[in-house]
Amino acid sequence: MRIGIDMDGVLTDLTRFVTDYGIKFCYENHIKYEIHPKEYNEASALGVSEENANKFWNRYLPYYATEYPAREFASEVIKKLKEHNEIYIVTARNEDGLPQEAYGKMKDMVNKWLLDNNIKYDKIVYTKGSKLPYCIQNNIDIMIEDAPMNIKEISTKIPVFCFDNPYNKEIEGENITRVYSWYDVLRSVDKRDTPVCPRN
Repeated sequence: MRIGIDMDGVLTDLTRFVTDYGIKFCYENHIKYEIHPKEYNEASALGVSEENANKFWNRYLPYYATEYPAREFASEVIKKLKEHNEIYIVTARNEDGLPQEAYGKMKDMVNKWLLDNNIKYDKIVYTKGSKLPYCIQNNIDIMIEDAPMNIKEISTKIPVFCFDNPYNKEIEGENITRVYSWYDVLRSVDKRDTPVCPRN
C-alpha cells in the first residue's frame, strides 16, 4: 500500500507552533492578538493582519522548517509502516514566508528536516493548489492530512486519515477516518481489511 503523508500539521504540530511562537512574536512587536483555534489560516488563528502574519513567518519559518521537532512517535510509527508500505511525503511547502536570504532553499530545508527527524520515506511530492491530482498521479492509497480543504477534496476519491487539529474538528465523511496521534494512525492502518504492519 502507498501511504501519503502531509508535513505541516501532521508530521509537525503546526497549531502549537503558531500559538507559541505567534504569541511571542505579537508580544515582542506590540501587536494585538486574539486566538481563534478553529481557524486554519495563521492570520485568522492569531487575529492579526495578513501583513503581520507574513512578518511572523519571515521571522520564524527558517527555524520552523529546520529545527522545530516532529510530532511524538512520528519517526517510530513511519518506520513500522514502511516495512510493508511505500511512504510518500506529499507537501505544499514552498518559499512563501522565507526571508530573502533563504529564498530557494526550502527543498534543502525539507530534506534536512526529514533526515534530522529520522523520517523514512520513498518519495517527496511537492504540490501546488489541490493535492488530489498529485495523490491520483502517484497512486496514493491513503492520505494522512490535516487541512480541511484538502481532506474534503481528497476524500472524494481516496481514503483520508484526518489528523486531529482544532481547525478540522468539524470535518467528517464516509471516506474520512479521524486519527489523534501517530500510534492511532498505526492502529487505523491495522484495522483495514489486510494488516499491513507488524504489531510488535
